[in-house]
Amino acid sequence: MKNFKKISGGFMMVEVIVAISIIVVSVLAAMSVTQKSIFVSRQALHVKEASFLLEEGAESMRIIRDNSWNNISTLNIGTDYYFTFSGGTWTLSNIPSTTGIFVRKVNISNVNRNVSTDDIESLGIDDPGTKLITITVSWIDGGETLSKTLSFYIMDIFSE
Repeated sequence: MKNFKKISGGFMMVEVIVAISIIVVSVLAAMSVTQKSIFVSRQALHVKEASFLLEEGAESMRIIRDNSWNNISTLNIGTDYYFTFSGGTWTLSNIPSTTGIFVRKVNISNVNRNVSTDDIESLGIDDPGTKLITITVSWIDGGETLSKTLSFYIMDIFSE
């Protein structure tokens, strides 16, 4: 009978160790899921903020165009420009600027049109009254550089 008590006491110790192991694994799994969900939530927030910055950039380009088409037509093609807000309006500058963790830049390209159809084509002639605007918002998240891009055409709607 004494041997039976010693064996049953050992089984109780094994049960305690197994129960503690199960609890530890459960807690670690919950912490891992929580950490991943926080990362995904933060990433979704950054994507949403970047989308808002792209929309604001598009509106800013329209304001710049509305102030004067020369603000756009005289810019160097292929050069990165950055938004600045000064004097109560938006302007473009060569000096990089950030908004929080985001870098927003604008690139301007010439647009070619088909002479007979007036469609935008790569082989047409240069249309000085239309530009292709590409706005890129980039940020670093988790050691990786992420970016969102918005491209659209803008036209000189106030001349002739």
